[in-house]
Amino acid sequence: MDPAVLVRVQPPQPIFYIQGPFLFNLFFKNCVIINLMSERAFLILAAGKGKRMKSSIPKVLHKICGKSMLSFVLDSIESFEGEIGIVIGFGGDIIRSELGDRVRYIYQSSQRGTGDAVRVAKDFWDRYKTLVVLPGDVPFISSNTLRKLFEIHAKEENAITLVTAVLENPTGYGRIVRDGMGRVIRVVEEKDATSLERNIKEVNGGIYCFDVGFLRDNIFRLSDDNAQGEYYLPDLIKIAIESSLKVGTVKVEDNFEILGINDREALAQAEREFRRRINRRLMLEDGVTLIDPDNVYISLDVSIGRDTVIYPMVFIEGKSVIGERCIIGPNVRIIDSVIGDNVIIRENVVVEGSRIGNGCEVGPFAYLRPETVLDDEVYVGKFVEVKKSFIGRGSKVPHLSYIGDATIGERVNVGAGTITCNYDGIKKNPTFIEDDVFIGSDTMLVAPVRVGKGAITGAGSVITKDVPPDSLAVARAKQVNIEGWAKRRRKGDETKDGG
Repeated sequence: MDPAVLVRVQPPQPIFYIQGPFLFNLFFKNCVIINLMSERAFLILAAGKGKRMKSSIPKVLHKICGKSMLSFVLDSIESFEGEIGIVIGFGGDIIRSELGDRVRYIYQSSQRGTGDAVRVAKDFWDRYKTLVVLPGDVPFISSNTLRKLFEIHAKEENAITLVTAVLENPTGYGRIVRDGMGRVIRVVEEKDATSLERNIKEVNGGIYCFDVGFLRDNIFRLSDDNAQGEYYLPDLIKIAIESSLKVGTVKVEDNFEILGINDREALAQAEREFRRRINRRLMLEDGVTLIDPDNVYISLDVSIGRDTVIYPMVFIEGKSVIGERCIIGPNVRIIDSVIGDNVIIRENVVVEGSRIGNGCEVGPFAYLRPETVLDDEVYVGKFVEVKKSFIGRGSKVPHLSYIGDATIGERVNVGAGTITCNYDGIKKNPTFIEDDVFIGSDTMLVAPVRVGKGAITGAGSVITKDVPPDSLAVARAKQVNIEGWAKRRRKGDETKDGG
């Protein structure tokens, strides 16, 4: 939707709003016309296949610390005003399904370089004053750097302002060529650079701020006369210089910001570096103890409380939240889950889409599947699987049990080997166990079934009917002892062996 044009009438008259795409020549007495149309737009280039990724999905959707590269770029610009457009091509439908309607899409039918990508998006950016162009595979550009880019571009009244960095190893990047006065005169791609130009260590970060008037007049002047046969966006710098227009730069303080991800090796490099920064922040700013930071894998959106201790080989993913004074691991995986304070999660546990209350203990070798909720002070022990169930305060499922589609009250003890038989071959059925129930070992609870408050089930029972409160339910075959049977059987085996 196009921004509104606000017509502010001087008090005491009311305020009127006119919605529309144009600035009208309105001449109302005592009126002040204010254009609310944003002066800036953002264009993210995400049409490339990324052949070196060897992937069937777009390069920009590959993830770093649980988050796609494209999402990182969007996060860096979300705090600024301005419409966002994304140039898509290969895998465009996948990108659309990932982002939905939060951006405007421009389709590039054939990928012929960054200059061509900006050309096909002309209808998107032509109505703005300034256009910021960012690659979708440079995920770590910061909002602070972008803010400096805007400020310098406006202050110096540049036709183009670009982000640069000085790298000890500039391989793979376009080089910034300056004159004797230090002014940028052009950017040369590595494949087109001379041996002398390849020794330049200042490189192009691929992030630009353009004056749209200049861009409109010159975008179709780009040529594909180069080694790749593509239209290079940096060639506009040479055009600007030849037209005696100003070209400015913003040099990043952290070279990691302009790291481009072109293959799986670079993806892993980015993962390692970003994970290192996440872990460092958790230790120094949040007061979390990581026993071996190099072997802990924590996603960007995870929150962990102070004095929590995390052992090696722990994976905490998604938007998980972990409280204070917890002990996690080793060999634990937590996905999109919320964990309270003073929780112990022992080794070899998987927690997915679950909520764990304060003072709980889980594991070792437990699996909490999605929609599991543990109230405070619950114990889920060894080789226990819980799925889509609620377990009340102070209850225990110590070992070797399966709890599925169940609601368990407070202070319940579930004996070893208990199974809620929730699936009848067609649908899942619920089990209800009320407060203060004692479930004997090896009980089969055939759902739908309810065990009343304070009831007891005998070990080895198969419970198919509701159990009234404070009752004992025993449902097993009568024991029959046949004396001497085992001895006769052994004697028969000995005769057979000797025959």
